[in-house]
Amino acid sequence: MMDENIINDLNNELESVIEEGHSMLRDAELEEKFQEIKTEAELLIRKYPISSVALGAAVGFLIGKIFR
Repeated sequence: MMDENIINDLNNELESVIEEGHSMLRDAELEEKFQEIKTEAELLIRKYPISSVALGAAVGFLIGKIFR
């Protein structure tokens, strides 16, 4: 009986550690993907600065109209 409790406790602890590891991997993957998107956006803005400013102004204008 006591051995079963110890084994169950160890299994629960192991499951918790495995889930935490999976969570950390998912977070790292999301961070990496975010950095890739950010880098691509920065490159596009540097390549097309005037278009980027115009697009930003248009989006800002639309958001302003929506929330008035």
